[in-house]
Amino acid sequence: MEILQQRSTTAQVWQAAEEFIRLFHRENAGAGDPRDRLAAVRAELADTGTYVHTSAELVHGARVAWRNSNRCIGRLYWNSLRVRDRRGLTDADTIAAECFDHLREATNGGRVRPTITVFAPEAPDRPGPLIWSEQLVRYAGYGDHPSITVGDARNAPLTEALLRLGWSGGAGTPFDLLPLVVQGVDDKPRWFDTPADAVLEVPIGHPDGDGWADWGLRWHAVPAISNMCLEIGGIHYSAAPFNGWYMGTEIGARNLADTDRYNLLPAVARRLGLDTSSDRSLWKDRALVELNRAVLHSFDRAGVTIADHHSESRRFLSHMEREERKGREVGADWSWIVPPMSGAATPVFHRTYEDRPSSTAYVHHSGAQERAQGRDLV
Repeated sequence: MEILQQRSTTAQVWQAAEEFIRLFHRENAGAGDPRDRLAAVRAELADTGTYVHTSAELVHGARVAWRNSNRCIGRLYWNSLRVRDRRGLTDADTIAAECFDHLREATNGGRVRPTITVFAPEAPDRPGPLIWSEQLVRYAGYGDHPSITVGDARNAPLTEALLRLGWSGGAGTPFDLLPLVVQGVDDKPRWFDTPADAVLEVPIGHPDGDGWADWGLRWHAVPAISNMCLEIGGIHYSAAPFNGWYMGTEIGARNLADTDRYNLLPAVARRLGLDTSSDRSLWKDRALVELNRAVLHSFDRAGVTIADHHSESRRFLSHMEREERKGREVGADWSWIVPPMSGAATPVFHRTYEDRPSSTAYVHHSGAQERAQGRDLV
């Protein structure tokens, strides 16, 4: 759910803080009675207008935010999230460097680890830092229309803005790494070249061969979302990139297949010799299956973690059962939980969900999507 957030009042922060502190003490056996901590938070709020989470609160809050993510199907693993506490960092240079270290650590040689890096929060006297880029890894899009764009058409506006800002561009391939755009608390947005050693890429081939390797297709291993805000107990961490691992359909049925992204289904259909003269031949469906087979095969061959949509659907229902046994209701957005391919063949399709808001969550703040497109970057 898209949430447009304005600066909270002290009363609103206290309400969210009290809710979170009580949750933290209830779910952590060694935390004890929350009354002393609540009194300390109330006093800190009265004195400064904000409060500081303990390290344990930060870790639990980041994990609960994942648990509360209504659009995420992979929440079974919420309690395994690795939290990198970098709350002391506010300037663009060190934030960018830590983002690239985040990628290296999360990649873990292909055994991808769910990871979040949390930078300085917003404060009453200053904004928090921002990461303009939608994800830590994005491919350039050269051109202004899907039919003529080389690369990822979604990123064409950002690519154009970066070129105007002085980026020299990549080699002009469909998979040139874009710079990362970061804005420190006292600075304008700046771009930083993405080091090649921070990004593991998987060459995409097909299990049946057929010359797919000649296409030069590839995709990066770690989907690290970077333009969302982590909200915990009324505190807004405006820069907090986080990742799980890919589900195959994210790449094969969306990134590489969507008409406003790489739009590869016509090319796959031609490679397979399918009849594309009519939609009734189901050429798109057949091409989509083969493209997704190629993605799963390639990640498996490279030893890189990836989930398939059938397994992940079953795991999501296991997550719901586990949470319900603990007395916790699970919210979900049906349109995001059901995979973008073969939805009715998965168990998550055949039930309804309630889209539950939470005060501990990952949210898009006002302007995040515009910044991700490079709007007003120059």
